[in-house]
Amino acid sequence: MEYSFHRLGDNAVIIEIGKDISIETQQKVQVITSFLDEHPPPWMIEYIPAFTTVTVFYEPVRILAVREESLSPYQYVCNLLRELFSGLTAGRSVESRIVDIPVCYGGEFGPDLEYVARINGLTTEEVIHIHSSGDYLVYMIGFAPGFPYIGGMSEEIATPRKESPRLQIPARTVGIAGKQTGIYPIETPGGWQLIGRTPVRLFRPENEAPSLLRAGDKIRFLPISRKEYIEWEND
Repeated sequence: MEYSFHRLGDNAVIIEIGKDISIETQQKVQVITSFLDEHPPPWMIEYIPAFTTVTVFYEPVRILAVREESLSPYQYVCNLLRELFSGLTAGRSVESRIVDIPVCYGGEFGPDLEYVARINGLTTEEVIHIHSSGDYLVYMIGFAPGFPYIGGMSEEIATPRKESPRLQIPARTVGIAGKQTGIYPIETPGGWQLIGRTPVRLFRPENEAPSLLRAGDKIRFLPISRKEYIEWEND
């Protein structure tokens, strides 16, 4: 498996797996992160997966105690990661979770649903059907705590961001921006077109793993009624 290393500050290395955002690159990202989960180096603080990279943060002080004097902490980490990854192949089996996300589309929960339909020459029912029928993959978590960047949405409902972002978007709102869809896990400003809302909490700071979703998850959007939304939220 091909990759390259790049320095990030004094205590991190970026592992670049590819240049293009694709399912193949994401699978390689999952191979590396899965390996780091199973074999975490003692000097690693954490890793952060993205569309085409994995950034590994390390403790320079711990490395200074074990490295050869001729090597900087960055060089030591690169050499060791290269050694650890020597047996990895892009075809290594990595199990993906399937996560169901119920969504109440339109109305006060999705004020831009009619706009998305109109700009694409569709009915709102067709937009809902297309959006809830996608083959979705979480590429990365970012922007806000637990915010998933989700690929796999049909170009039939692709819609540009709003020219003027909203200052306040309710937590759990589902949106579209270009060819991507995503879910706002917390209340935040944003410029995505809002088409619905899920009763499921994506950001759970009280849990050891605060983000419900993670890179590599497969998503299924399930349309629900407003009544079902309220019942789900109450439960």
